[in-house]
Amino acid sequence: MKSLMSYKIVRYIWIVLGAAIYSMGVSLFLEPNNLVPGGLSGLCIILNYVTKVKTGTWFFLLNVPLILLGFWKFGLKFIISTSFAIVMISWFTNLFSTIESITKNSLLAAIGGAFLVAVGMGIIFKAGATTGGSDIVVKLLRGKLKYLKTGKIYLITDTIIVSLSGIIFRDFDIALYSGIAVMVNSMILDLVLYGKDEANMVFIVSDYTQNITNSILNELEVGVTYLKGQGAYTNTDKNVILCVLRKQQYPKLEEIVKKLDPRAFLIIGSASEIYGEGYKDLYSDKI
Repeated sequence: MKSLMSYKIVRYIWIVLGAAIYSMGVSLFLEPNNLVPGGLSGLCIILNYVTKVKTGTWFFLLNVPLILLGFWKFGLKFIISTSFAIVMISWFTNLFSTIESITKNSLLAAIGGAFLVAVGMGIIFKAGATTGGSDIVVKLLRGKLKYLKTGKIYLITDTIIVSLSGIIFRDFDIALYSGIAVMVNSMILDLVLYGKDEANMVFIVSDYTQNITNSILNELEVGVTYLKGQGAYTNTDKNVILCVLRKQQYPKLEEIVKKLDPRAFLIIGSASEIYGEGYKDLYSDKI
């Protein structure tokens, strides 16, 4: 029971931290420069410009119907944590809006603001909540379109909001800077959520598979799988080594193979996502 309570406390601490970082990006970088990060936050910045009602207040009000949709689709547990995140973001956004903006340079504001928003979103997502708004819609889309990464879905939906900002603010440069913010947000969000786990997938055909395998296991501490193969010309059976390793480890692997069998046949491919021990959990809930 204590363990469960500690887990929940830590989880909500992360949500508060993520909300604060997210709100800093909006209030200290994006909003003062009329930059729109896309999604509901972007729409709230536009409404703040039109109505003078605070962005955080709009963020809270517009999330009410989306929270009801989330309750219907994801249940009470999801809504409690997400509602908490929404309240925190609304409060922090209004709080930070009383502070002078960090920069008046539109490019720096777009990059810095989008970076903070993406990091905040990623932290909140990893804590099992969302930042509300279009996040709920995106979570629904992820359930249907599992082959799309979260950042890519945002890139599509946010384009609409950014285009709207160009019309409202009547400034094409602002819309372009907002577009930069959206792209930075998309890239950083995927990095925070999925990590940079690109790796090399290597097939090694050699007459010295056991020696090469031993060196890989001992020196690189990388798992190895044998595939059964047969030479078409020699008609002899042999083991083909299959291993996946991070790109920075490949030069060492190449050195091992060259040393033990200069005549070995290597096939190197890219692996963009890897699930299993040392990488991502296959059974974890995808955001």
